[in-house]
Amino acid sequence: MTIAPFHPPKRTLMGPGPSDVHPRITEALARPTIGHLDPEFIRMMDELKSLIQYAFKTSNQLTLPISAPGSAGMEACFANLVEEGDKVIVCINGVFGGRMKKTSYAWAVPRLPSTPTGGVQ
Repeated sequence: MTIAPFHPPKRTLMGPGPSDVHPRITEALARPTIGHLDPEFIRMMDELKSLIQYAFKTSNQLTLPISAPGSAGMEACFANLVEEGDKVIVCINGVFGGRMKKTSYAWAVPRLPSTPTGGVQ
């Protein structure tokens, strides 16, 4: 049995995801992989940190890029901003809102009851 190579056609993706990837990114993906403890990786993350600090106009040394999906970034927000007993509102309008509701349980944070789409509570 032979397996044919897969060459996806070029298309313009117009949905919420996946989205088109700039040629510069696909070129970067073709470069060699390095580990997260490699000095070059650490240098690049330090540079990225300074760019994030510039973009958000902060000099906070705890500014850091999170090399993970967006959900991990939201979880980091919960972990750093919410204390036990705090009240938060989690808007659930899809998969990610549901994921944030589940994530908030880790801090035993009360949530407002959900309301059907278009409803007010």
